[in-house]
Amino acid sequence: MRPGRVLLHVVFLQRTFVTFVETTQPGSRPSLPVRALDYTLPERLIATRPAQPRDAARLLVVRRSTDELTHATVRDLPAFLRAEDRLIFNTTRVLPARLIAQRVDSEGRVEGLLIEPRPDGMWKGMLKSNGKLRAGQRIELLDHDNRPGGAILELVARDDAEWLVRLEGEDPMERVLERLGRTPLPPYILRARQGSEQIDDAADRAWYQTVFAAADSEEPVRPREHHSVAAPTAGLHFTADLLARLRERGVIRRDLVLHVGPGTFKPVTADDLADHIMHREWFEVPPETLADLAALSRSRSEGNDEAREDAARIIAVGTTTVRTLESLPTPLPADVSSADGPLRGGTDLLIAPPYEFRYLDGMLTNFHLPRSTLLALVAAMVGLERLHEIYAEAIAREYRFYSYGDAMLILP
Repeated sequence: MRPGRVLLHVVFLQRTFVTFVETTQPGSRPSLPVRALDYTLPERLIATRPAQPRDAARLLVVRRSTDELTHATVRDLPAFLRAEDRLIFNTTRVLPARLIAQRVDSEGRVEGLLIEPRPDGMWKGMLKSNGKLRAGQRIELLDHDNRPGGAILELVARDDAEWLVRLEGEDPMERVLERLGRTPLPPYILRARQGSEQIDDAADRAWYQTVFAAADSEEPVRPREHHSVAAPTAGLHFTADLLARLRERGVIRRDLVLHVGPGTFKPVTADDLADHIMHREWFEVPPETLADLAALSRSRSEGNDEAREDAARIIAVGTTTVRTLESLPTPLPADVSSADGPLRGGTDLLIAPPYEFRYLDGMLTNFHLPRSTLLALVAAMVGLERLHEIYAEAIAREYRFYSYGDAMLILP
């Protein structure tokens, strides 16, 4: 398998949708020492609150062809894009899946994160407690005033680092979490806030959700349709006004969904990125996005160099969008690009240098943690040495980092 390429197997095919499973395994990737992704960040540059309004966040524009850097704000984004450029968004919705509970038998405190449902009605979750947790124990979720909330979870079994839990009663878990769950903020934000800031979950629930998240707020979240345990953070910068000005500019919006799993918080513990076990996440690409990608790909392959230079560019909003697009086969088979329904599948694709991007010309992304797979993805687009130069400039200019931080726009 060529380094960085995705191996996909068709496992189900109908006129209305196609499903793929991604099978890239650790050890098949190019070697990259994780220490090459290290850098030192002053703690004061870790953003614990978002910019307000959202598009007031700063924007570092990187032009790869000239190495030019431009300092702007996210609200200036339309000025850097061209008419007919495609801006592709991840419209997943974050479920308030972080829980605080107490053991029914001892009132000992339990904290955790519910990850995803299973077909049998149980949920996978990561739980921690001062005391030892055992199968058969029951825990009661606490409300936002830390009072008993009336929802009981039974710990059914442990599977490696995850627990299988069952909700007692008839209410759907999604509805219970909307009432009693907390916003699943990244651990570094929670740690940075300890002792210095009061946590307002209602505010975080609004901030840590994109304005275009695909869900009806009046209905419970449906499993694997609108369920992420982390936000696609590059999308947090957009406002309704910014989206309208992009439309006026002639920028064409396309959507997809990748449900962000807990692996986005998972540190890389291997010495070499090739040995890192990548998490699998579920995606869905609607037919209009597939058809547009196929048409753009055909146009590029048929045009001359001058035509390709002036062609519409494909810009991904966030690393989750990048991974979804790069998990698609190329060229897109005719029965996929012309299907009436979405393409659904799973991907554990890890993108790291050297990598040849097959669909993308650029991306909008936040500034990421050191030694992370997200940072490796950005390095694959700009080059490892250039990445460190860009991050050094951002630190010197005191850009705000991580999920609630500022943004970087990478252009050809």
